[in-house]
Amino acid sequence: MSDLRHACLWETITAPSVSVRTLAEPCQADVCVIGGGITGLVTAVHLLEQGRSVVVLEAREVGHGGSGRNVGLVNAGTWIRPDDVEAALGAEQGGRLNQVLGQAPAEVFALIQRLGIDCQARHHGTLHMAHNAAGIADLQARQAQWQRRGADVELLTGAACQAHCGTERIAAALLDRRAGTLNPMAYTQGLAAAVVRLGGQLFQRSPVQALAREGNGWRVSTPGGSVRAGQVVISTGAYTEGDWTTLRKQFFRGYYYQIASRPLHGAVADSILPHGQGSWDTRTVLSSIRRDDQGRLLLGSLGRVDNKPAWFVRRWADRIQRHYFPALGEVQWETHWTGCIDFTPDHLMRLFEPAPGLVAVTGYNGRGNTTGTVIGRALAEFLLGGDAEGLPIAFSSMRPVRAPALRTLFYESGFSLYHAGQCLRVVL
Repeated sequence: MSDLRHACLWETITAPSVSVRTLAEPCQADVCVIGGGITGLVTAVHLLEQGRSVVVLEAREVGHGGSGRNVGLVNAGTWIRPDDVEAALGAEQGGRLNQVLGQAPAEVFALIQRLGIDCQARHHGTLHMAHNAAGIADLQARQAQWQRRGADVELLTGAACQAHCGTERIAAALLDRRAGTLNPMAYTQGLAAAVVRLGGQLFQRSPVQALAREGNGWRVSTPGGSVRAGQVVISTGAYTEGDWTTLRKQFFRGYYYQIASRPLHGAVADSILPHGQGSWDTRTVLSSIRRDDQGRLLLGSLGRVDNKPAWFVRRWADRIQRHYFPALGEVQWETHWTGCIDFTPDHLMRLFEPAPGLVAVTGYNGRGNTTGTVIGRALAEFLLGGDAEGLPIAFSSMRPVRAPALRTLFYESGFSLYHAGQCLRVVL
């Protein structure tokens, strides 16, 4: 039996792109970006390209949070159906958000190419796999709604479905050709390298302790120094910490775990997702499935396993793998890790402008690779021009989510019970 390590695969196979510098003295910039993830770094890139001076502050290391620990799916749209988005936000605003996020994968891949980022990007689509009749009905509705909006999506069934997924357990799968996959840590590290290359200052291991209005601008304080800036962006997502901001009250924290095998080779392994798509199924407590460029099989699900023994993690992975891909036989699992997601009750993001010169975002609900990229650009354009009409979604008033800790506990308890049932073969 192989040793199963608690480590993020993406961190172990991706070299840091920039040296670690800690803020150790006062400095000044046009804009201070708090959070060295995808949103903050993309914001910085666009501002720097327009001649603004930028300081980025990251509490730990670049990519430590959700930006570097996610599945690596480059998804189009939101977690919920496009019709539901427009029902929640209204036809005009919801339609704008659907359009922007529908085009988001293309923006991600274009930015990767323009900046020369090596992140194993594959623009081959994604597969949303139906696990039962209700799942098929859901995918049929999603296909119809996106096709009405001109999206290149197709519901695969029968032999075509099995050929794309590599399993006989799936009767239908929605192929979204707009989407794709990447190594999220390499993407984030590539953005960090671009920030430094463009003249931005990036300080890691520099957690923010205070944010205060000072004259016409802001002072952002860390243990070792401070930044004086005319404008501030808060883009810390589910990893928002500290009493200096109320942003952490605007979402409730969820978890997502993944487990990666050793590299797999041979005809059976190559039949799994042979066209390079990443996938996830229609279960309420979903399972994600993809392979990386070295042939590893990556499985994931909602919840956390950093607080569970290795045998539990291994047994869960074996259960999913043997259900979908029994011909693989015994798989040697290499690493597992858990990340955080900033959930909102309606599964829609929030943009905030608590004060002039201060903007913040949260609530990506697990769609950070694409959403973070387009929101980063949109925030930069807003800071440059001051026109809120160009944002994908209007600014919201800051209304704390009710009982966020209880919501997290409720969902996590349910996920743990479901996964225990999977391990015991009670449910799948």
